[in-house]
Amino acid sequence: MKLSIFLLCVLGCSLLAPMPGWAGPDTPSLTEDVYYKTGGIPQGPPAAETGATYPHWQPLNNRIIIWLVTQQHTYFGGFVLALPLFAFLLEFLGLTRRDPQAAKRYDVLGRDILRVGVLSLSVTALLGSVMLGAFVTFYPAFMKYMGSTFKQMMPLYASVFLGESFLLVLYYYSWDRLARGAGKWVHLSIGVVANAMGVLLLLLANSWASFMMAPAGVNAEGQFLGNVWHLLHSPLWNPLNAHRFLADIMSGGAVVVAYAAYRYLKTRVQEERAYYDWVGYVFIVVVVCALLPMPFAGYWLMRSVFEFRQEMGMTMMGGLLSWLFVVQATTIGALFLGINYYIWQSLGRLRDGERYHPYFKFILGGLMVAFLVWFTPHTIAMTPSEMKAMGAAQHPVIGQFGVMSAKNGAINIMICLTALSYLLYRRANRIITVPWAAVGNVAIGVLFIAGMANIVWVAIYGFFIPAHIRVGLSIPQGATTATVLLGGLVINHFLLKGSELRGPIQWGRISVRGMVALFGVAATFSWVMGLMGYIRSAGRLGWHVNELMADLSPWAFTPPITFAAKMVTINMVLFWVSVFFMFWLATRDKQPALVDQDAPAETGNVSFVQAFSREESA
Repeated sequence: MKLSIFLLCVLGCSLLAPMPGWAGPDTPSLTEDVYYKTGGIPQGPPAAETGATYPHWQPLNNRIIIWLVTQQHTYFGGFVLALPLFAFLLEFLGLTRRDPQAAKRYDVLGRDILRVGVLSLSVTALLGSVMLGAFVTFYPAFMKYMGSTFKQMMPLYASVFLGESFLLVLYYYSWDRLARGAGKWVHLSIGVVANAMGVLLLLLANSWASFMMAPAGVNAEGQFLGNVWHLLHSPLWNPLNAHRFLADIMSGGAVVVAYAAYRYLKTRVQEERAYYDWVGYVFIVVVVCALLPMPFAGYWLMRSVFEFRQEMGMTMMGGLLSWLFVVQATTIGALFLGINYYIWQSLGRLRDGERYHPYFKFILGGLMVAFLVWFTPHTIAMTPSEMKAMGAAQHPVIGQFGVMSAKNGAINIMICLTALSYLLYRRANRIITVPWAAVGNVAIGVLFIAGMANIVWVAIYGFFIPAHIRVGLSIPQGATTATVLLGGLVINHFLLKGSELRGPIQWGRISVRGMVALFGVAATFSWVMGLMGYIRSAGRLGWHVNELMADLSPWAFTPPITFAAKMVTINMVLFWVSVFFMFWLATRDKQPALVDQDAPAETGNVSFVQAFSREESA
């Protein structure tokens, strides 16, 4: 799991410690890096030298305490990364809009989101302090080893964290002071640097988690060999960075979506309902944009795990933890179904949008079929004697269930169908007027049909080739999906050029069912995020640092699925309770700027609802 600011204190103090004996003039000769196979002189302590001390105070369980605090810190750490990025993008959209009302709408929303981001930074720091005490108290030997090994990286980590904190505060409090002319571009530049600091902080923190799973930069005894880049750039670092970045974007977007749905359902003022309906729509698009490449990032991560240690990959996907991936597949499928259901319900805010309802029924039917293929397990739930009697994986029929060839095809079909749902929504209240409309519609139809047919064919072909070749089929499937996705969006964009509106978007007219679906999507993603964090952590089995530092505590065993699911659920509930309390603090005595107070008195104030209509008519 991601380790963050709480490590600064302990590891920073290690910089003041005297140089240990193993780094003196009698330093051993060159030894070999466990991963890169390069030589180096040991400059850190061996993992075994730290001992195995695990203080215990009944009835506390060290592992559960660390699990709870670390997961909450991970949730809020992702929140801190995502919200400033959202604020920056919204400010940029507002700055580039020609319509003053639309520009103000984006600018106000960006500032409100950044306010919550600054508050969540304090919550993250508080959780980091609690986690500092927990790790030092319950796992002192592990902290001593990790602190000594990563000691040379701590000054950079501390500088980046302090820099990001300062820049976020400056970015928020200078929003109004730099709101005019060239000052706005200066303010936008502050946002660029602040977000760059946040991403760099994520990369540095991920180096800890990736090192614990797949160490590099150390020898067979766990001693640091002096190459900081090798220590940082472990085998899983890059795929973990991609996976965690997308997860953090989805986490931040999901929280804003849930908040918008909550405020929509709570208020009875139509202008506020319209505003929060729009906010929910904007950020569900953000969540979807991060969700679509997530399966490919997950595939990259697991492929890297297999390349590093096939035993670890088999444990996670085909052994002890494999059924957790079945649970994960179920929740991912629920996310796609929930998002498509929300798009379907969103047709209620578009005039004549109901004419597309029959198409959505077929799309949801296709999603269900793909969903059933997606979560079908490779290992059927049965007793060992039943598996032996049936032949288990060697059974001519059962042995073909749940293989990755079919699963990759299913998830790519679900992505294509979700893209088709969005295309239908975009054209639901428009009349296409370009002279080549028929040709364009045929092109989109052929693109989707041919693309999905190719994905299915490649998935079927995978059953007739060896497994080591089948793995590479994910590349043509992913390329086909990207072609369908981008090609469909581009063609549809040009088709809608100069189109006539059937009527403006009636924000606030979505059904209650549609807004409740947003709650489900947000909560489901938080649950998936906690589950995947547990799977990555549990993949190390009985090791603090894989194959270098053993976990000799009484809690080193892998808990059963039911216990893990309960812990993930408790973490999710605690997170959402904390988030809504934080939103209450951030919005106390403050209502969203639904009305432009700067509008001329003779024309009256212009509401955001009118701005929505004006923008859609442009």
